Amino acid sequence: MKHQHHKETPTPEGVPLPSVEPLEKVDSEAEAARFKDLALRATADLDNYRKRSIREKEDAIRYANSALLEKLLPILDHFELGLEAAKSAQDPSAIVQGMAMVEKQLRDFLTSHGVELIPAEREVFDPSRHEAVAQETSREIPEGHVVRQMRKGYKYKDRILRASTVTVSKGAGE
Repeated sequence: MKHQHHKETPTPEGVPLPSVEPLEKVDSEAEAARFKDLALRATADLDNYRKRSIREKEDAIRYANSALLEKLLPILDHFELGLEAAKSAQDPSAIVQGMAMVEKQLRDFLTSHGVELIPAEREVFDPSRHEAVAQETSREIPEGHVVRQMRKGYKYKDRILRASTVTVSKGAGE
């Protein structure tokens, strides 16, 4: 008699015997405990990873400018040396020369890191780059153009760090 749900394995004598697949005895409580332990470990690992990621991000933000600031220190050193020399200098031109050197170092430093001066004087007034604080009549400067810059503006790549503070021409007037 042949059963549909059993496989038959032929014997050496040619008589088929039904094959029986072994059933594994599973301890469901132990299996549940094992999965619970795995889930707890995975949750703890994920939580530790999240905390570590947050800590690393905070450190990266906190210390992001350290290399930049470190490059500023020699400029500060030169400024301090110049200031000390200025206290005892007899020749005012030496003081001016020392300050000009420090200014050049600062400008070169900023330029090398992508900071650019925003052109202003005689430029068409642009509220995205210029902050108008006054208007005045001018026969030389056309209306809507910058007559004078009171404070320089700077941009970093495509972002304005500080707008130029300017006076804008009202034209020749009457």
